[in-house]
Amino acid sequence: MSIIETDKLTKVFKGDVRAVDGIDFEVKEGEIFGFLGPNGAGKTTTIKMLNTLIPPTSGSAKVAGYDIVKQPSDVRTSIGYVAQDVGVDEHSTGRENLTLYGHFYRLDKATIKQRIAEIFKLVDLEGYEDKMAKTYSGGMRKRLDLAMGLIHNPKLVFMDEPTTGLDPQTRSKIWEYIRKMTKELGITIFLTTHYLEEADQLCNRVAIIDLGKIITTGTPSELKSSIGGDVINLSPGKGDEEARSQFMTNTQKVLEGESFVQRTQPAEEELAVYVDNAKTATPAIMRILAEKGIDVETLSISRPSLDDVFLKYTGKTIRHQEGKETSFTDIARRSERNK
Repeated sequence: MSIIETDKLTKVFKGDVRAVDGIDFEVKEGEIFGFLGPNGAGKTTTIKMLNTLIPPTSGSAKVAGYDIVKQPSDVRTSIGYVAQDVGVDEHSTGRENLTLYGHFYRLDKATIKQRIAEIFKLVDLEGYEDKMAKTYSGGMRKRLDLAMGLIHNPKLVFMDEPTTGLDPQTRSKIWEYIRKMTKELGITIFLTTHYLEEADQLCNRVAIIDLGKIITTGTPSELKSSIGGDVINLSPGKGDEEARSQFMTNTQKVLEGESFVQRTQPAEEELAVYVDNAKTATPAIMRILAEKGIDVETLSISRPSLDDVFLKYTGKTIRHQEGKETSFTDIARRSERNK
């Protein structure tokens, strides 16, 4: 059964900028569904429409069976929301933070007390209920933030970039708590992220989004399998933009005629070469390029990743985009090209 369904969901901002451009997808009950894309791809705008913070320009969506425009109050009581920035009041205790949220959802005192005990145990904060939040570590504050989104026992929790800025160890811990939420409480998680490993390790299914459009959807394994074979990444030595462009063009021209090469694709500073077997293809590629006088500065080999999936469909990598904002100008240009 689907807990989220969208139909051509669209958000257009001033200047005819399509931040979200007619997306269709569904989220099944009990799964961790990932929205993967660079910053500015439309992930947060989508979440804000689904949790009724902003209205769609056109299209429709149902969340927990309720229409996001016609039944916003019912949507809000059915969901939890964990924003990218921690929403904890540092000048209150952990218990006070959760109690306040409980009152927001009009829970009675007995229910709030019970839920606090249950949730603090779930996120491993037992013993810290009555300590000031400002004494918590960064990871503890994020766990308290997760707890606040669970106080009213929602069916679905939206998490917008929940591990941004956390160190790898803390990020891994947050993943554990998210898995516990789905396994022990049966909660559905809608997660936005630009971290490849997070989507790969945590999500049951992933929708890759770029410049307001969903590019492809599937399990991480399905998406990576669609690439096939191995990836050999080649980059030229130091040189100006013209020299790098010439390297890309010449290398593509030479290799694309070889039977063991599936395809090639430029990606910012390097050329991705997709082959059936990197072990046998690598020496052959180096020999062929040497014969043609093409110098390779660095070479790396990898199995297909979600970044390769993103590269296949968009011509760029998520890794290159991490930490960068996609501007409305970028989105407008994509809209103009698609007219």
